[in-house]
Amino acid sequence: MTKEKPKVGNYRFRILALLMFATTINYFDRSIIGVLAPTLEKMFDWSNNDYANIMISFKVAYAIGMLSMGSLIDKLGTKKGYTLSIGIWSVFGMAHALVQPGFSVIGFAVARFGLGFGEAGNFPAAVKTVGEWYPKKDRAFATGLFNAATSIGAIAAPFVITWIVAEDGTNWQIPFLITGALSSLWVFLWLRTYKKPHEHPKVSPEELAYINSDSEAEGDDSEESLPWLKVAQTREAWAFGVAKMTDAVWWFYLFWGAKFLADAHGVDIKSIALPFFVIYALADGGSIFGGYLSGFFMRRGWTVNKARKMTLLFCALAILPVCYVAITESKWVAILLIGLGAAGHQAWSANIFTLVSDVMPKKATASVVGIGGMVGAVAGMIGDKILGKTLDAAGNDGYFWAFLIAGSCYLVILGIVHLMMPKMTPLDNNLKHIKES
Repeated sequence: MTKEKPKVGNYRFRILALLMFATTINYFDRSIIGVLAPTLEKMFDWSNNDYANIMISFKVAYAIGMLSMGSLIDKLGTKKGYTLSIGIWSVFGMAHALVQPGFSVIGFAVARFGLGFGEAGNFPAAVKTVGEWYPKKDRAFATGLFNAATSIGAIAAPFVITWIVAEDGTNWQIPFLITGALSSLWVFLWLRTYKKPHEHPKVSPEELAYINSDSEAEGDDSEESLPWLKVAQTREAWAFGVAKMTDAVWWFYLFWGAKFLADAHGVDIKSIALPFFVIYALADGGSIFGGYLSGFFMRRGWTVNKARKMTLLFCALAILPVCYVAITESKWVAILLIGLGAAGHQAWSANIFTLVSDVMPKKATASVVGIGGMVGAVAGMIGDKILGKTLDAAGNDGYFWAFLIAGSCYLVILGIVHLMMPKMTPLDNNLKHIKES
């Protein structure tokens, strides 16, 4: 009689569910202003450059927060660091509702700055958590699932806003207040649920063995973090930073997408929900499929290096048609092409986040994600400033160049990443390459 295979256990999926919940709140908060942008522009008489400056304030803080929050989370640990991050972004998210017309640009810029600083902690903490709770072969899929929650938040925002906010902007403050209650619930659940796998009484020995099944070479899992400056000297950290320059494209969709559809195709606040649903539903599918695909290749015997990079190549090729968005006169063709680009980006994002835990020790994961997030935020700032001035000077023609860059940059960036990290050899706790056995 054959012995029954022992069950591995699935407590790690509860942790993943909390990562998805936090990321949903994060992107709901982040997306509100993008959906409301055409309405707030009219209410407060903003120029495109004014709106760009408000977006830049978010990204300045996000860049600062990515560097400081990533390092802080590695020092404090995931449990405390994540709680601090969501607490900060919730307070400043609700602060948007206090802004008065007389100082709207400054008021929103201050609120966005605080929001950006707090929200910078979400991805370093989430990626670090996945590295702690999942083996390498499952990390891209787990990352794809929590990364898909960005689209859930982005989808929820226009539906909630359409339901609550009138066409003239009445009740615009309420969506900014909703996330406070959701964040309080998340903090309660997180503090009650989270411990490291080897400390958690609900993790079976079989599940712990599975979690550590392909990462023994990473060494001990003590709380001591690696010095940030030492981490920042590694080529692998900056290869991830180059890959994260594509964040500028994602933020372009998120913060300028509703404005583009309003300016080029007449989509107003009451009709934006369906286009956003289509775009971000496609993005969700891309995130999950992209995370699954590289794991599928690895299960077929491909190396981590080949599986990740071939998946990234497929993503980059799928995104190319975005170059034609500004040319088409069809609203729905434009929406579907943006959706394809968003799907490709999220598949790309699930895999580049996993590059960090593939090559860096767990003690440095959040710091490296922070470095990459900083690079992405700087790229987004530059994009915002150039686009805002171009649109004020040239009108809708400025969108042509934005979509051309958005569609073509991934292939160039993938080539640079491969040159910087051709073999993806993992680093140990001393940041030395682990010799292949």
